[in-house]
Amino acid sequence: MVRYVYEFTEGGRDMADLLGGKGANLAEMTRMELPVPPGFTVSTEACRAFLATGAEPDGLAREVSDHLTTLEKAAGRRLGQPDDPLLLSVRSGARFSMPGMMETILDIGLNDESVLGLAKSSGNERFAWDSYRRLVQMFGSTVMGVDSALFEQAMTLLRDLRGAPDDLHLDTGDLAQLVETYKNLIKYETREDFPQSPAEQLRRAVLAVFESWNGERARLYRRREHIPDDLGTAVNVQTMVFGNLGPESGSGVAFTRDPATGALGVYGDYLPNAQGEDVVAGIRNTVPLDELGRLNPEAFARLRDHMGTLETHYRDLCDIEFTIERGRLWMLQTRVGKRTAEAAFAIAAELVDEGLISADEGLARVSGDGLARLMFPRFDTAAVGEALAHGIPASPGAAVGAAVFDSAEAVRRAAAGEKVVLVRQETTPDDLPGMIAAQAVLTSRGGKTSHAAVVARGMGKVCVCGAEEITVDPQGRRFTAGNTTVEEGTVLSVDGSEGAIYPGAAPLVDSSVMRYFETGGQGERSPGLVDAVARAMRQADGVRRLGVRANADTPEDAARARRFGAEGIGLCRTEHMFLGDRRQLVETMILARTDTERERALDALLPLQRQDFVGILEAMDGLPVTIRLLDPPLHEFLPDRTELAVRLAAAEAHGNPPSAHDAELLEAVNRMHEENPMLGLRGVRLGLVAPGLVAMQVRAIAEAVVERKRAGGDPRAEIMVPLIDTVEELRLVREEVEQVLAEVSKSTGVLVECPVGTMIELPRAALTAGRIAEEAQFFSFGTNDLTQTTWGFSRDDVEAAFFSAYLDKGIFKVSPFETIDREGVGRLVEIAVAEGRAARPDLKIGVCGEHGGDPESVHFFHGAGLDYVSCSPFRVPVARLEAGRAALTETEASDSR
Repeated sequence: MVRYVYEFTEGGRDMADLLGGKGANLAEMTRMELPVPPGFTVSTEACRAFLATGAEPDGLAREVSDHLTTLEKAAGRRLGQPDDPLLLSVRSGARFSMPGMMETILDIGLNDESVLGLAKSSGNERFAWDSYRRLVQMFGSTVMGVDSALFEQAMTLLRDLRGAPDDLHLDTGDLAQLVETYKNLIKYETREDFPQSPAEQLRRAVLAVFESWNGERARLYRRREHIPDDLGTAVNVQTMVFGNLGPESGSGVAFTRDPATGALGVYGDYLPNAQGEDVVAGIRNTVPLDELGRLNPEAFARLRDHMGTLETHYRDLCDIEFTIERGRLWMLQTRVGKRTAEAAFAIAAELVDEGLISADEGLARVSGDGLARLMFPRFDTAAVGEALAHGIPASPGAAVGAAVFDSAEAVRRAAAGEKVVLVRQETTPDDLPGMIAAQAVLTSRGGKTSHAAVVARGMGKVCVCGAEEITVDPQGRRFTAGNTTVEEGTVLSVDGSEGAIYPGAAPLVDSSVMRYFETGGQGERSPGLVDAVARAMRQADGVRRLGVRANADTPEDAARARRFGAEGIGLCRTEHMFLGDRRQLVETMILARTDTERERALDALLPLQRQDFVGILEAMDGLPVTIRLLDPPLHEFLPDRTELAVRLAAAEAHGNPPSAHDAELLEAVNRMHEENPMLGLRGVRLGLVAPGLVAMQVRAIAEAVVERKRAGGDPRAEIMVPLIDTVEELRLVREEVEQVLAEVSKSTGVLVECPVGTMIELPRAALTAGRIAEEAQFFSFGTNDLTQTTWGFSRDDVEAAFFSAYLDKGIFKVSPFETIDREGVGRLVEIAVAEGRAARPDLKIGVCGEHGGDPESVHFFHGAGLDYVSCSPFRVPVARLEAGRAALTETEASDSR
């Protein structure tokens, strides 16, 4: 029989798949004998069973009842008993942290009778009614589906009536009145009474948490964070402890290190006389955690001890939630904390230095996505002028956008291509779509542990919280800062590193990490972020198996790629060399009526191509340079068909003689017109039907090699034939290539040997790779075209047309152009690698689509057995880092076997 419920004493942190992250860590802290309120966890298996059928799983109610009885016996109290009642919290806890995305219900067990018993046993009547109103409010919105805004409106109305600035200034009578208002509101909205049965409250709360797994904001967050939809959430049922029992009580969140910078110290927020939900919701501004040292030195000292114990035990930054109930400290949660990219690198380096983790573990703690964020520019602080306001720097970076005051407007404007800054008093989980759409988030309330801060850090969004100098007027769609009023649409600059907000678009400067890579990463670095990045890069380069090349078409790009650590060029696109002033020569070649005219145009292009290759080979001296022969259809080098027709028609309408050249061009464009040119005359097909084109390009490459050799260089050119469908195409082109290479070698007296390979970018090529490998000395997967032709859609058309709908419906977890489609395109890659190497064991294989710089895709290519990845120069450091991490993952998997 399936078991669904586990005591905290039965689990551990290695059971996160079953108990969820929160449940596993509660069990771990219980095993460590830290002060954890007793409870039990309903497993993710129960959630998955509920989601599959829509009904409570058989046997779950009995198991929950049995564990509740055990809990009651240990506490010496029953759930919701009339005098001194046992009360429970019900919280979600998925395998991966999803802050604020699912539901929590506190104070389960209170009703019209037990609230009086709680008032008597606690000696605090106001506290009892405050707890009851919290339960009715949470249960009403979470379980019974009442719009949470209605409860907030009722609270605001009562506060305004009493002249109370916040809920702390409402007395016992006010709170009792609010409970009745809330219950009436539930009755009106649902035609159902708030349940007075504690057992019914518990049962429905557990099922509501299960249902919240498929709530809109949870699904949106999972898509954003690439969390699978089929994991489900666990539910943690825990004895209530109360932070709202007066000035000697309170709740807070603590970090063992600064989650923004990684610095050691006391970081976090504390809120006296409050429950934990008040802290993360940002409804009141917290005090810094070290203020707890003045308010309650003994509890603060115990908390510091527990923080040290947990960081040593988890060997990482820990995020801790705690409550102090009348001076007694309780640990409610711990997890490995979310952090900024800057903090991730700094913490990894420090933990290695402290001997808590190895250098390999330090590399595993950082990511390519994080490194990419650190390469983004920052504001030029010398040029920004005076700030409008300052707040808490919750998530670093620099962002510019128009101020908007609600999530829907942020989404609308972002969809229209506008960059926006979401400004709120505080964010709630319902603001997630707007946070995703915005460049930055700015709130007037909350701290580093508020909802806005935690979610923004997890997404890598710029965020400034608790900017008390601004007064947000969401109805008026404006905020004021001193004497300045900022209306919706006003451009702001938000500095998440310094916590500053500036008017207008502030100028940007390169980050220190970008400068490090731009200078080739030379020299020793002083302690700090750049040093931490440098250490991670050295470790990655030391363990990675995959080579990393760059896609570069100019000597400048090649030189930059080399400074960034590229080990060659995996894709040099020759078509980019035909643009600009050279376009006229291509037109001449296309319009040529005779072989002589065509040869004259090709002869004019030859020295230009040769000098292009000389510059690139010089920049990459001693490293391989894979040069792709001309790939796009020739009509791309001609004027637009419609534009030509309009020009000729306009001349005729004005009685002017039409341009003979324009007429000739239009005739050529019409002759070459294709309904789908990307599946037409391009790549190898063009080389086979356009006489002299391949020979000209190969001669330019060969002569560039000769020139570099004569200059004392070490040129390593490789020739790549694009868009191969069949081995016969490659055989014909290779014969022509080798003939030209032999001619140049003979005429110059300098031996020119260039490997000849092909791009695998069509499904047929992948499926016949064994045959093609008989003629190819290397393969390079062109995953952009391979993705298009495998899926049967054009990237230029479909991304705007329906990708957003496909992502919303869960058809795509992520765009297949962003991350390799492992099941389809990836399967073709694996087949081609296996069959290609079977035919030619020494076959060198790489990838040159932009997937080569995508962190997740790099791990796939490592596992598929490729020799290298190639990507744009700016993504080379990311690919190097992830190639190292991929090697570690393979080692761990091997060790586990």
